[in-house]
Amino acid sequence: MHDLRMIREQIDVLRDGMRRRGKLDALGSFIDCAAAADSDRRLTIQAVEERKAARNAITQKVGKKKRVGENADDLLQQSRDLGEEIARLESELAAFEAELERNMLEIPNVTLDDVPEGGEQNNKHIRSWGTPREAGIVKPHWEIGTSLGLIDFERGAKISGSGFIVFRGKGARLVRALMNFALDLHVNEHGYEETWVPVVVNRASMTGTTQLPKFEDDMYAVAGEDLFLISTGEVPVTNLYANEILPAADLPRAMTAYTPCFRKEAGAHGKDTRGLMRVHEFDKVELVRYTTPDASTDELELLTGHAEKALQLLGLPYRVTLLAAGDTGFGSAKTYDLEVFAPGVGVWLEVSSCSVFGDFQARRAGIRYRPAEGGKPRFAHTLNGSGLAFPRIIAAILEHYQNADGTVTVPEVLRPYVGTDRLG
Repeated sequence: MHDLRMIREQIDVLRDGMRRRGKLDALGSFIDCAAAADSDRRLTIQAVEERKAARNAITQKVGKKKRVGENADDLLQQSRDLGEEIARLESELAAFEAELERNMLEIPNVTLDDVPEGGEQNNKHIRSWGTPREAGIVKPHWEIGTSLGLIDFERGAKISGSGFIVFRGKGARLVRALMNFALDLHVNEHGYEETWVPVVVNRASMTGTTQLPKFEDDMYAVAGEDLFLISTGEVPVTNLYANEILPAADLPRAMTAYTPCFRKEAGAHGKDTRGLMRVHEFDKVELVRYTTPDASTDELELLTGHAEKALQLLGLPYRVTLLAAGDTGFGSAKTYDLEVFAPGVGVWLEVSSCSVFGDFQARRAGIRYRPAEGGKPRFAHTLNGSGLAFPRIIAAILEHYQNADGTVTVPEVLRPYVGTDRLG
């Protein structure tokens, strides 16, 4: 959510932010409607206050007349008329406030100045790590995973539908190994507090982290309840401090959690949706950080480095990409994507998006901190990233570590968790 001062004092900055995303034509009407609703709201508040002041003055006159035994019927009628007008204006005010909020919720964040403008074609390669294995000389992960009895696509589809997966035997151990490895890494080495959070959240939580209202059609909703299965662990973890005030001494604060995640949208049918590349339910370890405004850009570099460390320990070649404004998520001010190379399918797979949101989420969720020097509470800055998302990591492991005899070497760092050095 934007500060209303953006609408009142920096509307050109807001419009330029949408232009840089390539969405000014689509979103300009929301900006204009929000500005109009805010103007109407302020004028109506003024009108309500004026009428309330007039009614209070009449009430005092009525009291004086009654004390001396004079008739005050005309003043009482004026007071009733003002009361009816106040009720009408307050009804209008509620409508203007609802219209303002509706439009403000549709306006995405303004990206930081160092984010390239334009769409996906303007994404900027930042760095790479490791040497990708040559593409096309190993089997795709769905073939090797099936042949080794690690993944059961057929029965996953039978019990739940397309896009749902069953891991079996050592495949299931591999999922659990990734969870324990990632949590141990981020808690013990990077200083995150481990949490175990609900995977069903309310509308306010989804709205606070910007999944709603924009992405409601992609969510799994609980029938008969205003509740949703989470699309990412970011939702419950970020909302842990919704409508709270943190002491400045507690910042930065780092939280992590393992969660299953649920998303209806799984892309267009085709080769980018085969196997584990796009699924409706997936497992992930999420990283969330809360910080002060002056530190948030440095915190993004730190957070991204934590996700990179997990990939380095897994020995998976990856690249870091700075997303252009038009490819940056709705709530994000700046995002780095981490992509691993899967040689069996010959493509780079996004396994983590690390983002800084400024105070955009905090305004929606009411997450504030009290400055150490005193003064009024301020909105915190929030960040999050995957550390890591499992399905594509598993796909990359099955392809990158595949052997000529049809087995798959387990990355060294996972062997204590999996209990073996080889799958198959």
